[in-house]
Amino acid sequence: MPQHVRGVVARGKGEPVRVETIVVPDPGPDEAVVSVQACGVCHTDLHYREGGINDDFPFLLGHEAAGIVEAVGTGVTDVAPGDFVVLNWRAVCGRCRACRRGRPQYCFDTHTARQKMTLTDGTELSPALGIGAFAEKTLVAVGQCTKVDPAASPAAAGLLGCGVMAGIGAAINTGGVGRGDTVAVIGCGGVGNAAVVGARLAGAAKIIAVDIDERKLETARTMGATDTVNALDTDPVEAIRQLTSGFGADIVIEAVGRPETYRQAFYARDLAGTVVLVGVPTPDMQLDLPLLDVFGRGGALKSSWYGDCLPSRDFPMLTDLYLQGRLDLDSFVTETITLDEVEDAFARMHKGDVLRSVVIF
Repeated sequence: MPQHVRGVVARGKGEPVRVETIVVPDPGPDEAVVSVQACGVCHTDLHYREGGINDDFPFLLGHEAAGIVEAVGTGVTDVAPGDFVVLNWRAVCGRCRACRRGRPQYCFDTHTARQKMTLTDGTELSPALGIGAFAEKTLVAVGQCTKVDPAASPAAAGLLGCGVMAGIGAAINTGGVGRGDTVAVIGCGGVGNAAVVGARLAGAAKIIAVDIDERKLETARTMGATDTVNALDTDPVEAIRQLTSGFGADIVIEAVGRPETYRQAFYARDLAGTVVLVGVPTPDMQLDLPLLDVFGRGGALKSSWYGDCLPSRDFPMLTDLYLQGRLDLDSFVTETITLDEVEDAFARMHKGDVLRSVVIF
């Protein structure tokens, strides 16, 4: 029987979100119903509310989540009721050209649940990133469920579902940070600080955090940054060069998603160095770089989608590091809140007052 649960819905562009009753259908083939235990408040959810993703309102927000599988549909063998899972928004197909080439992290045909969750009047909801986890229960494609060790805190493990994975993966998977490398991270919100953590895990010798908010820079120091630069009063390109013997960093991770900060990243890297763009730009943004500089500086200019992660590989590994005390996911959780406090959490996030607010059920 379909279930009626509480969920956070964005009805229209810029409108405050509200908690409403939503209808979750029984899982169909290759689908699962997950009882959500924790869900982080991510900037992407705010982008949905502001109409920055698309205009398929109303949205059921939330996607950075962990919970317990409650029920599965026919044909499901990978997970079973009772499994503790982290939800991911890129369920790989196994059939596209990327998957066939052994690169499923770049899957070009990721999928979500076929059925729709609805409001009680039958209005279909668009789940954020195909998940919709600001709800007591949600319906997802089974490929969006990744089993991890149930000893992990749901509030911490759920963060692997988006922001933390995006940052750690930008450093380790996309940037290929290795032992002894110099790394600069521009933008030290949740994703940027996760990139700092990823660089530290990979053995970087120097990690330079750049931001305009001293609070975020202080957090970056606690996460493993060896040096910090406040770009309000210092030219970050020159500062990064001075901190790297005049050469620039081996890898620069841009976690803001703006043309001006991307230019800083481009010129702050060493010759043949790598720039990783993990900050998400808006459709109207344009980048102007001298083509001769692109050629002359060599190296690689990369974009990082979801930290180029493969959830089935990366989520369990990072969860194990967390349980071993080698990855402090708890430090990303600034506060825990209820469903009714999501709108207020958006305001605190916009002001830079929190690293992550996490809804606990």
